[in-house]
Amino acid sequence: MNFMEITTRLHNYYSNPKTELENWENPIQFMVSVILSAQATDKGVNKATVEFFKHYKTAQDFANEEAETLSKYVSTINFYNSKVDRLIKACQYLIQHHNGEMPRTIEELVKVPGLGRKSANVILHVIYGITEGIVVDTHVSRVALRLGLTKHADKKDAEKIEVELMNIIDKKEWIFFSAATVLLGRYICKAKKPDCTNCPLNDICPSAFRV
Repeated sequence: MNFMEITTRLHNYYSNPKTELENWENPIQFMVSVILSAQATDKGVNKATVEFFKHYKTAQDFANEEAETLSKYVSTINFYNSKVDRLIKACQYLIQHHNGEMPRTIEELVKVPGLGRKSANVILHVIYGITEGIVVDTHVSRVALRLGLTKHADKKDAEKIEVELMNIIDKKEWIFFSAATVLLGRYICKAKKPDCTNCPLNDICPSAFRV
């Protein structure tokens, strides 16, 4: 597999791939969006945060509010009660350990309640343009498996998949590859009925037209 060919084609297909989470204006709000987006669609999160982020902007805003009040804004999102609990704890942690600001390393971000390595990578990529790893969500792991870039199919193996990808994808491409592959998996290389006909990688993908 020609890994440079993969990234070249993705560049031709996605000129400037970006997160589809909207409405946020600062790192804290983006972190909250990321927490809310777990097992939920970005569109659903965006719909809920239009009003939410008009009222809550800083770590202090979220940390000092009652969970019941916050939940009213995001009740349309899956598992909203547990997510509200996580975002409150995350903001309280940031206040206690980082003066309410977002840290800029994977090492510090994964200590924040509610944030795993995937979320930490997303935050570093989108907010700071910092490259410490590759985002491996359900879309990226599916695309990597179908392309033969990994043999791991279980979501529990996300960190193993990330290491494999980091070893074969040029580091300068990690941010782009993460964003582009998320979109490819979300809209083209879908879990069910992938659109292989319109995939820019269909002639070099060993799974094309076979899933």
